[in-house]
Amino acid sequence: MKTLIAALGAACLALTAPLATAADKPTDPQIAHIAYSAGVIDVEAAKLALSKTTNPDVKSFAESMQKDHETVNEMALVLVKKLNVTPEDNATSQTLAKAAEGKRAELSKLDGAAFDRAYIESEVAYHKQVNGALETLLIPSTQNAELKSLLETGLKLFQGHQQHAEHVAAGLK
Repeated sequence: MKTLIAALGAACLALTAPLATAADKPTDPQIAHIAYSAGVIDVEAAKLALSKTTNPDVKSFAESMQKDHETVNEMALVLVKKLNVTPEDNATSQTLAKAAEGKRAELSKLDGAAFDRAYIESEVAYHKQVNGALETLLIPSTQNAELKSLLETGLKLFQGHQQHAEHVAAGLK
């Protein structure tokens, strides 16, 4: 359990570090890529959970994560096409993807209740980190009003995800 907590802490630090270095105000194309990448990461985590869990609460949560993040990402793609903006890959997106790949590898080694707890704890930490980045960096840095509005809508949805994950986590202890 201590190893799991340490690993979660390390993952959170890995996810937070790129956003801290991005404090020089990312551009809208970079923000679009970061936001989209964060959504893809959570869809992939949800798919892993759906392939491993037998817990109905964890399964329901993962189904919600997959559906909601796919929907927001579809909306983002429509918006960037409408605005004629090409999302720009950047160090933050790349670091998020690399950290997520490591987390998925770690989670894939677990089964049963250990997997369920680790997945949900990871989701709580991930949503806290992403919500904080949206509030303090991405939304304030966004120049385009429509992109900002989409991010604000996403933040409200993702705050709900965090609360849902916390509720499921409480039931797993």
